Amino acid sequence: MFGNGKALRALGVLVGSLLVASSAMAAGLVIDGATVHPVSGEPFVGRVVVEDGLITGIGDDAAVPEGAARIDATGQHLYPGLCDSFSQLGLVEINAVAATDDQAEMGMYNPHLRSATAIHPASELIPVARANGITHSVVAPKVDDGVIAGQAALVHLAGWTVEEMALDPSVAMVIQWPEIQTRSFDFSTFTVRETPFGEAKEEAEARQNELRDWFDAARHYAQAVAAGSDRLERNTRLEALATVLDHGKRVVILADAKRDIEAALAFAEEQGIDMILGGGRDAWEIKETLAEKGIPVVLGMTQSMPNEEDDPYDRPFRTAGELDAAGVTVAFASGAGGGFGPGGPHSSRTTPYESGMAAAYGLEASAALEALTINPAEIFGVADRLGTIEVGKVANLIVTDGSPLEITTQVLHLIIDGQEVSTDNRHERLYNLHRSR
Repeated sequence: MFGNGKALRALGVLVGSLLVASSAMAAGLVIDGATVHPVSGEPFVGRVVVEDGLITGIGDDAAVPEGAARIDATGQHLYPGLCDSFSQLGLVEINAVAATDDQAEMGMYNPHLRSATAIHPASELIPVARANGITHSVVAPKVDDGVIAGQAALVHLAGWTVEEMALDPSVAMVIQWPEIQTRSFDFSTFTVRETPFGEAKEEAEARQNELRDWFDAARHYAQAVAAGSDRLERNTRLEALATVLDHGKRVVILADAKRDIEAALAFAEEQGIDMILGGGRDAWEIKETLAEKGIPVVLGMTQSMPNEEDDPYDRPFRTAGELDAAGVTVAFASGAGGGFGPGGPHSSRTTPYESGMAAAYGLEASAALEALTINPAEIFGVADRLGTIEVGKVANLIVTDGSPLEITTQVLHLIIDGQEVSTDNRHERLYNLHRSR
């Protein structure tokens, strides 16, 4: 195969470069001089040391491994990497091109499907999001006209393969609550279709009962498996759904209207599942109930229009602050509904500004940062690995020239899983291309 000296020399250069890169990775990284915002405590100026993907030292006396790369962050700020708590990053590239859209599968009930199997690591949308400080995300499937979308994955936003990216390939089940919809948009005619309330209520209740039937079937299936039945035919759908029973795998239930949220809460209690409310447009109306039951909320995009004509203009802006004040754990997401513009993964980069807008309308500044860092980690059960700058945690970090909640702030250095990652992205390349005309 390598029949000449040039090919052998090229191979030698390649092997040598890989060995150097491997050595650099093993040597570690030290960030000096930054104002460190650990989230778990007060900010301080000092050092953070990273080795083998983990934070191994904090403070000026932290030992620096020999040969470690160094970032001089004097006058800059160091934050935990930010989390988009519910996105479709890597599942869709161009909404209008079907071949690049793998957000949803056919069928109304797909508990066995995992979004991790469909994530495209080379998506152009991932570098755009991480250049704004998003280092990890819960990537979740959607339903076009269904109920159980499948299983969401918690992933790093860097890596050649999904296996490299995955922190938890099945972090939660995703259910779209069958809502009472009296108005829907008909894309074939580009008109709004009105449905009588009674008819819409009947249709929603029928789907809710179907969902109950699925849970009952999963419970019976799990009992048969536990009993060791030799006549049981394997059912991957029921097998996957059974993992959420008896407070097993977390379940994100997407619901917006107050009546639908209340119905979803009753269902979760009835079925004994650990519920995370996704979307939560009207969650502020039952914030005391959510706090009492310990139900966290992954909000849809804050920068949205009010839902009702007589709602105040700032209704969506105030929701996060009101929930937090009531004791509800809140996180922000690009893919849980609401918002201006294209929405979905194309808006993942603006997730920090959703929190920033909420901070301008009542959410405490510290709580706004927590909603992008430690809160998502707690909601999805990975607070022992992510969300704060502490020894032993995964080194997902960002070095900035200001608060990541401010539009004017630039991310200067991006560290994911202990490795510095380029902030280069398609937006920047196109900007530089066209500004030179």
